[in-house]
Amino acid sequence: MNKNLRPKLIDCLRGYDSRAFLADLLAGATVGLVALPLAMAFAISSGVAPEVGIYCAVVAGFLISALGGSRVQIGGPTGAFVVVVFGIVADHGLNGLFVCTIMAGLMLVALGITGLGAAVRFIPRPVVIGFTNGIAILIASTQIKDFFGLQIENVPGEFLDRMRVLAANLSSLSLSATLVASVALLVVVLCRKYVKRVPGAIVAMLLGTVVVWLLGIPVETIGSRFGGIPSGLPTFALPEFHTSMIGPLLVPAFTVAMLGALESLLSAVVADRMSGDKHNPNVELVAQGLANIASPLFGGLPATGAIARTATNVRSGARTPVSGMIHALVVLSVLLFAAPLASYIPLAVLAAILLMVAYNMGEWHEIPKLLKMSKADISVWLVTLLLTVFADLTVAVQVGMVLAGLLFIRKVSMTTTVTKVTGEYVEDGRLHSLRDKQIPDYVTILRIHGPFLFGTTDKLTELFDHLETFAPIVVLRLRNMTAIDATGLLTLEDLADKLHASGRQLVLCGAREQPALRIQQAHVLAHIGRENVCPHIHAALERADAIHHEQQSLTVEVTT
Repeated sequence: MNKNLRPKLIDCLRGYDSRAFLADLLAGATVGLVALPLAMAFAISSGVAPEVGIYCAVVAGFLISALGGSRVQIGGPTGAFVVVVFGIVADHGLNGLFVCTIMAGLMLVALGITGLGAAVRFIPRPVVIGFTNGIAILIASTQIKDFFGLQIENVPGEFLDRMRVLAANLSSLSLSATLVASVALLVVVLCRKYVKRVPGAIVAMLLGTVVVWLLGIPVETIGSRFGGIPSGLPTFALPEFHTSMIGPLLVPAFTVAMLGALESLLSAVVADRMSGDKHNPNVELVAQGLANIASPLFGGLPATGAIARTATNVRSGARTPVSGMIHALVVLSVLLFAAPLASYIPLAVLAAILLMVAYNMGEWHEIPKLLKMSKADISVWLVTLLLTVFADLTVAVQVGMVLAGLLFIRKVSMTTTVTKVTGEYVEDGRLHSLRDKQIPDYVTILRIHGPFLFGTTDKLTELFDHLETFAPIVVLRLRNMTAIDATGLLTLEDLADKLHASGRQLVLCGAREQPALRIQQAHVLAHIGRENVCPHIHAALERADAIHHEQQSLTVEVTT
């Protein structure tokens, strides 16, 4: 098999033993229980029956783990698809959704086979943040009806129309539903804060369901709205297809494919950071594509990598893709043996769980960092956010990428300078030159040459796999780095964190005007330390010498 397209599972099974299986079994069972309420909630919010989400979690979840390029990635239905799927179902029906998902799956397979999976890195950070902020707001807005038990026949798909209808029907608020949802949300928050190893979604779902059933609280449930969930295996059925469907579904299919690629690779990056592994983006996209081809054949939703479930999988001790396959089998077991019990689950509880999902996926902690960036980065973020909420997800990504591309060209053009060589210029250059400097063996020097913007940062992240070869102190020369953006700053933060985690120190030196200003404005200093940002290589070597002596003194104190 072509190594470039070989699933991670094949490598992981070499030397696989009973201890690894036990760890995967526990992690898979935990994630499977977490995935169950989320799969139903995403399906309901998308305007389809809850079992459609469960079928996706079973079929796509198994295939993404078995065929993917990540060791611990968990796949299935996610919040990113809620708004898109809702619109597709409203315009083209459930059959149209299945055809659209298969088309998107074929696009994803093509992206992976042709090696374009790595191209997702060219999406700049402000676009990603604006996109996820907007999706989180949209998901939260779709949960208001069930959270407060509002009596509304049809909730509009457009954000402004939806908010207008919700506001007009606030008088139909159900105190019972609001109380149940509020308590469920509180349970999720408390579990997340104080009992992190216990999945709050599971506790809230079980507790809410039992309390509502025992006390007979009058709230809408899965059974009252959908008539329950059919038990048994999902059935194979080809969707009805006509060539005339390709045109109208092409843009929605492209949106699903781009969302699937972006979300799955972002989730895989998170998994890499948590597990210390490195995923293969092209293998991951092929697996995502095959999963999205298979899921609608069994009546399931579109699927992608799920960041929250992947993080839960890692925290639960998962070691290989086997845990993701077990997670799918756990969901299937519930479907086969406990489906009738799902009828009692209150919709208000699922709404509370999804509100927490929207909050967690929103990347809100990134906004203060972005507001310290350049006006250009802020404008790209804000435009992407507003278009995501008020226009269309596809339009938001397209416009955001065009803006980012134009700003990229502008930043690169600004790096061209013409200056007169003077005596001061020559003397200043001596402080930055390495020719007359003695490099001690406890220092590794790296340099960045050219603009350090989105699409180029992978040249530094590739070094993360070789940190063990670096000396205790790493000096990063920025003298020839002509410009930096939000993605570049985030990469510097990641480098500093990984070096510190390995017991090493990072020192920056020689930054020019634009990069120096951005580094001072951003949160990079909190990761590196203000004292470790030096004006030139001469000062950086002096700082490295001071750090070395501090480390030696600490070693002497510990040994004595």
